[in-house]
Amino acid sequence: MKEFHLHLVSDATGETINSVARACVIQFDDVRPVEHFWNLVRTDRQLDLVLEGIRDNHGLVMFTLVDETLRRRLQDFCREMQVPCIPVLDPLINALAAFLGVESQRQPGRQHVLDAEYFSRIDAVDFALSHDDGQSNWDLHEADVVLIGVSRSSKTPTCIYLANRGIKAANIPLVPGSPLPAELDMLTRPLIVGLTKDPDRLVQIRRNRLKLLNQGEGSSYADPELVRAEVQEGRRLFSRRGWPVIDVSRRSIEETAAEIMMLLARRQSGNFSPEGKKT
Repeated sequence: MKEFHLHLVSDATGETINSVARACVIQFDDVRPVEHFWNLVRTDRQLDLVLEGIRDNHGLVMFTLVDETLRRRLQDFCREMQVPCIPVLDPLINALAAFLGVESQRQPGRQHVLDAEYFSRIDAVDFALSHDDGQSNWDLHEADVVLIGVSRSSKTPTCIYLANRGIKAANIPLVPGSPLPAELDMLTRPLIVGLTKDPDRLVQIRRNRLKLLNQGEGSSYADPELVRAEVQEGRRLFSRRGWPVIDVSRRSIEETAAEIMMLLARRQSGNFSPEGKKT
């Protein structure tokens, strides 16, 4: 395993550069970055600390600074130290400026301003938390999407991820022997999506869950035959209702959420037909 120092320098929260760096590094086998996070770098004093860190730990530098003075200092220092220094957003910003015919504002953290979109995300997170696991069904009609699936099919984390994208998401568990909320039959606005999972993987996840809770593995919750029947009944229900189905067995939360957002976009554009839709 080859290790290398990776300095991620941002004048905002660092979320963007962290995501870009990890998306790039994951493409290389047998390497492990020793990551140095330098967030909210907006003054010369803060940049001094960054430069000291780079001097002590030579390695690749990636940055998203917009202040021209700070950028120039960082780039000049890296040139002197003979370490690569990459402005990861420059190609995109320059291309947009050329296409739109306007200059960018060069304002740090502008994507995190407290605007209507920000408060919409906060509202969506509150909605997801108060409508988790079948709670507060009386106002399900306010949701953008309702996820339905058996226990441990990633409903809650998917809803939270969607909420951080400003999408109001609720989730309802499929519990053997328990009917679904009557409110579901009256919904017209929300997109209802069924989540399913490979029974064998589901059994393993549930067994791990029982261990964490110090409960015996003999519970019907993780019984292979009962879990298989539970998943099959869920799939039959989704088919009867004509709900789109997503198999999350080998999907990350991000991939599942991306599929749901694509379904929402198709629905809004009028190119969506839920019947028989499986992904």
